[in-house]
Amino acid sequence: MRKTNFTHSVQILGMGTAYEEAKVVVFGAPYDGTTSNRPGTRFAPNAMRIESHALETYSPLLNLDLEEANVCDVGDADLSYGSPERVMEELETVASELLADGKIPLMIGGEHLVTYPVVKAVASVHPDVHVLHLDAHTDLRDEFGGSKLSHATVIKRIWDLLGDGRIFQFGIRSGTKKEFDFARKKRHTYIEPFRINTIGDVLENLSGKKVYLTIDIDVLDPSIVPGTGTPEAGGITYRELEYFFLQLRDVKVKLVGADLVELSPGLDPSNVSTATACKILREMALILDKN
Repeated sequence: MRKTNFTHSVQILGMGTAYEEAKVVVFGAPYDGTTSNRPGTRFAPNAMRIESHALETYSPLLNLDLEEANVCDVGDADLSYGSPERVMEELETVASELLADGKIPLMIGGEHLVTYPVVKAVASVHPDVHVLHLDAHTDLRDEFGGSKLSHATVIKRIWDLLGDGRIFQFGIRSGTKKEFDFARKKRHTYIEPFRINTIGDVLENLSGKKVYLTIDIDVLDPSIVPGTGTPEAGGITYRELEYFFLQLRDVKVKLVGADLVELSPGLDPSNVSTATACKILREMALILDKN
């Protein structure tokens, strides 16, 4: 059984299955200690819990309902301040405990660095795991600001862990030339810049394999989600993301974990960004439960 303490002011709508009975466990990682532009992602999990109560539990896109799913929101992990190394250890422990209990972790960030310890925990249980990465940024720097641990280095740290042929990147439209060369010329990762047109083919090729999904909300165009720390023009539409969800629902990959990161709710006073994040989280939870 899990030992980690969690806190939350309100539960996400429709995610009230008892922990013991839940298949998918949602938890928050309220951390933005390495954010390089506009901070505030640590507030995302709580903001999404509040905003979720304006959302329906039923997804007409997927024809699935949270009221019929086995999803539990346990709250936010109680994380330390200051040291990213310590926070990474704490999040790895959280994910490891959930996996030991037979749960599928679904994390709400927080900045993108929080993905690394969860993938690390997943890989210790599923060493053959592959990663689907939707983002505006390559996140393939070896270090940023003198640190190996940053939201700008997270996919490079995951590559260090998994190696070639295991990471598939989509929607990428920002990064250094060195990062793009690392992915494209040296083929250390599969990368489709700007779009997600080939994601269906990749899913078909991953049929039967174990997959971890990480979605940085800035993969969407900032005209849709302005509430993110490092917005990049030229992103995908929400309709394109919905089509991906339909493909993910129907293709026979084995999803072993997922996360949604980089919402910074205070940067969008309209709350549209937060409402959009809640809808994405609902679809992700339903797909994980069905899968």
